[in-house]
Amino acid sequence: MTFDTGAPPPKGSRERLVVIGNGMAGCRAVEEILARDPNRFEITIFGAEPRVNYNRIMLSPVLAGDKSFDEIVINGADWYTDNGITLVSGDRVDHIDRAHKCVVARSGRVEPYDTLLIATGSDPFIIPIPGHDLDGVVTFRDLDDVDKMLAAAEKGGDAVVIGGGLLGLEAAHGLSLRGMKVTVVHLMPTLMERQLDEAAGYLLKTELERRGQTILTGANTKAIHGLDGKVVGIELEDGTRVKADIVVMAAGIRPSTGLAKAAGLECERGVMVDDHMVTSDPDVLAVGECVQHRGLCYGLVAPLWEMCRALADHVTDAPSGYLGSVTSTKLKVSGIDLFSAGDFSGGEGCEDIVLRDAARGVYKRVVLKDDKLVGAVLYGDTADGSWYFDLLKKGESVADLREGLIFGQAFASGGALADPNAAVANLSDEAEICGCNGVSKGTVVKSILAGACSLDAVRSTCKASASCGSCTGLVELLLSLTMGEDYGGAREVKTLCKCTSFGHDDVRRLIVEKQLKSIPQVMQELHWSTPDGCASCRPALNYYLLCALPGAYVDDQKSRFVNERMHANIQKDGTYSVVPRMWGGLTNPRELRAIADVVEKFNAPMVKVTGGQRLDIFGIRKEDLPAVWADLNAAGMVSGHAYGKSLRTVKTCVGSEWCRFGTQDSTGLGVKIEQMTWGSWMPHKFKIAVSGCPRNCAEATIKDFGVVCVDSGYELHVGGNGGIKVRATDFLCKVATEEEAMDVCAAFTQLYREEAHYLERTAPWIERVGLDHIKSRLLDDPDAIRRYAARFRYSQQFSQDDPWAKRASGERRDLHAHIATVRPLVVTPEMENA
Repeated sequence: MTFDTGAPPPKGSRERLVVIGNGMAGCRAVEEILARDPNRFEITIFGAEPRVNYNRIMLSPVLAGDKSFDEIVINGADWYTDNGITLVSGDRVDHIDRAHKCVVARSGRVEPYDTLLIATGSDPFIIPIPGHDLDGVVTFRDLDDVDKMLAAAEKGGDAVVIGGGLLGLEAAHGLSLRGMKVTVVHLMPTLMERQLDEAAGYLLKTELERRGQTILTGANTKAIHGLDGKVVGIELEDGTRVKADIVVMAAGIRPSTGLAKAAGLECERGVMVDDHMVTSDPDVLAVGECVQHRGLCYGLVAPLWEMCRALADHVTDAPSGYLGSVTSTKLKVSGIDLFSAGDFSGGEGCEDIVLRDAARGVYKRVVLKDDKLVGAVLYGDTADGSWYFDLLKKGESVADLREGLIFGQAFASGGALADPNAAVANLSDEAEICGCNGVSKGTVVKSILAGACSLDAVRSTCKASASCGSCTGLVELLLSLTMGEDYGGAREVKTLCKCTSFGHDDVRRLIVEKQLKSIPQVMQELHWSTPDGCASCRPALNYYLLCALPGAYVDDQKSRFVNERMHANIQKDGTYSVVPRMWGGLTNPRELRAIADVVEKFNAPMVKVTGGQRLDIFGIRKEDLPAVWADLNAAGMVSGHAYGKSLRTVKTCVGSEWCRFGTQDSTGLGVKIEQMTWGSWMPHKFKIAVSGCPRNCAEATIKDFGVVCVDSGYELHVGGNGGIKVRATDFLCKVATEEEAMDVCAAFTQLYREEAHYLERTAPWIERVGLDHIKSRLLDDPDAIRRYAARFRYSQQFSQDDPWAKRASGERRDLHAHIATVRPLVVTPEMENA
């Protein structure tokens, strides 16, 4: 449909300006021009939609029912009339004829120009997967899309939103408010990853789930399924299926450059423009989301306004230019306050300052480089967003504000620079120090005077600083003020890493007490001082969560070492070695043939018998690993976990079945123990051995858990190590039956898993806590063995799946692609609707 508002002014001396795009950028450019020289141009605006200019950012409130269309109109029909503008709406421009300086609309209308302005905005990215063209698959870009979603919501049912950026989350929020059951599917591990770091993304995900939405991150959509041409659901790459009566594609936007490219204008990601928004044709300008300026495309409103001002200055002969934009995002995603500005990726030379308030759900992070603010992320409290953004744009040193910067403008201006010792000393005895446990200053001081002379002692006596840890600094100040020179200051507890004031034991205790289920949740609740942790704490937290909450916590692969991610041992030349599991050191012709075939097929340069009675295949290329595993799986062999902080091997001798000195079936028991323990993740590598007699051919007395068979039963030994520092085992106990030996093995293993620090082998663990501690835990209570063994066997339900089989079937194939054969990954970032 085409209609004109206002008769065009008579042809005269004015230049003809034709604008392709009746959106926010095109109309704002016209407003800026009119403000400078209202009589310079005859203006014609073409709009593809059959309506006047409206605020696309406000489509979300329309979907949610908070606003009507009339309330989001920016320029009504009277604006076009009053300014003598010809609006051609509902008639898309299909062709630009630069030779004859005219545009041709779909209706056949031809409009000549002296100056042409392209403001075509951006197009929603449609993921090219099977079913993307089914009825019920919609985008979220204009009012027509909103109408389709409203029609679907009237019928109720299930909605799937593909894309966890701002647009996707707003669509999900609106559909949820309209009564639909909503699932958000996001490819990246963090929601709104371009605006939020992992910690803030976790808080957002948690809040949206609390509101009833299902959020699937790290999820790749494989196909959209339909019935009779209508969408009925989606399928993810991992096989998960989600029911859907409507699917909203909100996976990103791309600059709309088709018209400009067809006209021969220079384009890359967007239409190329200079600082005056002039394209490769001096008579053609471009502005908004469709342009690329100095290598960047923008999807935020503020840069578009700056572009429009520079364009208007240029066409009205005012000296100006657009130099690019420093962007910030202050958002209300579904009523949740978020702020993001600058670069928060961190890196070399950067310093993070982090504030976490778990009780209020607040997370703040600022990034400094060379004493200048370069990035900020705020969640839950964005009051100081404008101040941080101003500091970022000015690029001035914030060294004098450093101490109080994270607490905001008011505090940094004076409060943080006062004497903290005096401030704490002046607190009344009734002043609350520890909010988690309701402990006052007076209670803490009484504990110190009664003999609690360290942070750990205060924690154990009055509970101050024993929960979230945010009051640790205050408690240490009180220790210093109360004890004076007698307080050494440094706490004897060894912290897990530099990111936290808690030690390993406290972190493990609090994970269980608070039922924390993910790394970001631990960091938020325990007030981590860094945004995403470090290479020391992430693997430790990943293990502690897996151990504490088997089945409830999903393994975080990026927090594992490279060998564990690749499920093979990397060698000095960049190839890998593969060790298939041989139960108790036993093998058979089929397995040996499979290993020989693999060695020949993949030109493995060496096969080595290991000290753990296994065959290690060396020289396998990264890209060949899945195929190697597939061939070994076909012969019935699974991963030997020779790469992991896990059970490695169970070494055996032939025992009573063949040896004339054997007292028990050590081989059979070793096989049973390995089948019980394989796949279990540990604080460090873990080795077991079963010797058939005291001659100890399996070297059971230098293993983490050793069984020495004797005539009257089984002697059980713990804490051995045959590495750099050889340590003989300690005798734990003696049992009469195989079943008892297996129960004690499971119980000891679980005790080690639950109490040792990450990367602490059994030998140093036992030396640290003492053998008496181990015996008291396992042997003093007659039911302890059963309880620990039961917990171990329960956890094994979630650990005994062969990682080789999953990779061989195609899971995470990207990790195994050779760098020269990896296809370029086109990432379409989620950008705000301008």
